[in-house]
Formats: sequence, C-alpha cells, structure tokens
Amino acid sequence: MTGPGTASAPPSKGGRWIRHWDPENETFWKETGEKVARRNLFFSVLSEHIGFSIWTLWSVLVLFMGPEYGLTPADKFMLTSMVTLVGAVVRVPYTFAVAIFGGRNWTIISAALLLIPTVAAFTVMEPGTSFSTFLLVGLLAGIGGGNFASSMTNINAFFPLRKKGWALGLNAGGGNIGVPVIQLAALAIIGAGGGPRVLLGIYIPLILVAAVMAALFMDNLENVKNDTGAAKDAARDAHTWIMSVLYIGTFGSFIGYSFAFGQVLQNQFGRTPLEAAYVTFIGPLLGSLIRPLGGWLADRHGGAKISLWNYVGMGVATAVLIGASMEKSLALFTAAFVVLFVLSGLGNGSTFKMIPGIFQNKALAKGLQGEEAAAYGRRLSGASMGLIGAVGALGGVGINLAFRQSFLSYGSGTGAFVAFLAFYAVCFVVTWAVYLRRTAPRVPVTTATSEAKPQLNYAEV
Repeated sequence: MTGPGTASAPPSKGGRWIRHWDPENETFWKETGEKVARRNLFFSVLSEHIGFSIWTLWSVLVLFMGPEYGLTPADKFMLTSMVTLVGAVVRVPYTFAVAIFGGRNWTIISAALLLIPTVAAFTVMEPGTSFSTFLLVGLLAGIGGGNFASSMTNINAFFPLRKKGWALGLNAGGGNIGVPVIQLAALAIIGAGGGPRVLLGIYIPLILVAAVMAALFMDNLENVKNDTGAAKDAARDAHTWIMSVLYIGTFGSFIGYSFAFGQVLQNQFGRTPLEAAYVTFIGPLLGSLIRPLGGWLADRHGGAKISLWNYVGMGVATAVLIGASMEKSLALFTAAFVVLFVLSGLGNGSTFKMIPGIFQNKALAKGLQGEEAAAYGRRLSGASMGLIGAVGALGGVGINLAFRQSFLSYGSGTGAFVAFLAFYAVCFVVTWAVYLRRTAPRVPVTTATSEAKPQLNYAEV
C-alpha cells in the first residue's frame, strides 16, 4: 500500500499497517485519508453486521422452539437475557483488542470466532436438548455482541471529528441491521417450512466471507497503540458513566426490544411464530436504517439537543404502548413499538456522536490545539466507547428480565413498559442537566501562570 501518509508494514508485526494517520489534516484527508477510511468502514460494517446477526440469533431461534422443546416463556426470556449479558460484557475486552492486534487483524479474528456459536447451535438445535445445554450454547452467541465495540473503536480512529457522527452512525447502523436481516431470513425459512438448522447453515459461509474480506481489504493503524492508561482515564471520567446511562436508554432499548418483541407478541397477543416473524423485523430494520441520520443530525445540530428530544419521543411512544397493552389493541401496540424502535435507532446515532465531541472539548479546555487536541480526543473517546457500549448493552439484559418478571407477575408486559417510561424520563433530565442547562458548571479557564483557555461548552457536542 503506497501513497501519502502510508508506509510499508513493520516486519515484526506483519499485515497491512499504516504508520502515519492524520485525518484532521484536510489535505491528507482529501488526498489519501478519505478513500482509505471509507474502504475500512465498508468492510468493518460487513463483519459487524454478521456479528449482530449471530448475537441476536436466539431472538429468532426461540420462535422456532414450540412445546416439543419443553421451554416455558420464562425460560426463553432468561435465555435471551443471558445472551445479551455476554454480548455486553465482552465489549470491554473487544474494545482494547484493536490496540493490541490492530483493527484489521482483530476484525479477522473476531469474525472467525463467530463460527463457534453458529456451529454449536447447529449441533444442538433439536427437541430433547436440555435447557442448560441451550443456555450454554446461547452464551457462546454473545461473543457476536463484542464486534460492535471493536468496530466502533477502530472506525473512530479513521475519521476526523467533523465526520465522526456520520461515520459512526453508518458503521453502527450497518451492524444493527444484522438484527432484522436474520429475522427476515428466519421469516423466509419458516414460511418455506424449513427449520432452524437451515438458517444456521446459511450463516456459516457468510462468516467465512466476512473474515476473508477483512483480511484482503482492511488496514491496521500504527498510531492506535495499546494504552491501558486511556482505559483508566476513561473509567475515571464522570462523562463515561453519564453517557453509559444515556446509551442504556437508546441502544439498550434497541437490542433489548430486538430480543423481546417476538416473544411479547407470542405471549401477550397469542401470535404464532410465523405471525410474529412477519412483524418483528420491521422495528429493528427501521431503527438500524435511521441510526446514520441520528449521527448526521447530531453533526449539524448537536448530539445533546437531538438526544434530549429523542427521549421525549421515546417516552410518548412508551406511554402509547402502555395504553395499547391495557386495551389489548394489537394494531396500536405494534405501531407504537415500531416507532419506539425508530427512535431508539435515532438516539443511538446522536448519543454516540456526543462521545468524541465531549473529549475533544475537554482537550481544548486543557489548552491543547491541532493534532495534539485531536489525539487526546481520539485516545479517550476510543477507550470510553467500549465501556459505554458495554454498559449500554446491559440495558438489553434489563429489558428482557423486566419482561420476564412482568409476565410472571401480571401476565403481560405492561409493568415492564411502566418501568421503561420512568427510565426515559431519567435520561431526559440527565441530558438536560449535564449537557444543555445554561448554568451547568464549566471547567476552570485559567491556570496560575498561563493565559485563558477555551471554555468547555457541552451544548455543542
């Protein structure tokens, strides 16, 4: 690979390595950077897309599992909760794997690892298999959730700050769309009278294609070093945990509802697997497609502003769901659920755009400028994304456990929706109080011996 800003691979590491990368330099970006970044983005999306499909595989498989499998609705909600939990936890090590192995190299490895849960599920997917076996195999599928964290960390390093909202939104949206794609594939297979092993058999060669494409067309960035100090600094920063709470409200909702929607339709409205599959893909599909728009709107108007009003919309949609649930109106319930999916996707894009903006502003407040400020922002935002993504995904665990308890206690999901409504109200208040309130505290603007530094303006993130 040749051209401005590139160099041959260091012999000690092998593979495709780029030693110099300066996306904030407009000349570098136009002549070299944009083409390389877009290529890596495309193949990153492909791998992450397959990862999301495998992670949410069991949201589909449980629809196939009729009475002959011997699982209760509570068993199925527990199964999907544990799959979501593993997907959340592995996001932390996956975030730092990019710095250890390189973005290209880890994409190859993480894609290939998806063969393990897929082949295991293919092997055990039949009546008579114990719940504990299904649970163990389901836990393996959780590794697909980690691909998001490593992919976002990698792509964050490729793009300049002014393009991050769009790039991260497109990267995540392309990954998120793996959820409705596997649900659509299941719909086609169920409609054709096929079984779950047919679905699993389709994905095995697709996993191999994703790994090979990453090997052929992606790059590693030499300047993304293994930096455990960045992880510690990100963990100490209050904004990492504040944004984690906000991301629970958006991505936690998206992934939790993706796992639970079909089961809620079956258990609360008596839908058959085929009837449930006909509608379950619509919400995740629209939520995935709109995520880049959320990032684009955040680039133009500020992520905090878009996120704030998005939580209002999510609250309204949830209130409608509560009413539809109590009135047993399937049409209104389905429509409101789809709207909630769309808003969760929009909020995913706007909240994730806020992360690099927050740390870039903190760099400016420290008096850093130019590439030094950009490097500081990339360092902490990349490290924080893994933590935020992991905590956000835990929201999906909470949603499935809340539905499980609601059905056990009340025979419907109404109790769970009331809890979700209260949480969206918390997200609204936190966003306003921390990032938009005019009297919000700002960092000190001077030092004892130096001139004034720029103030930290969170309203612009």
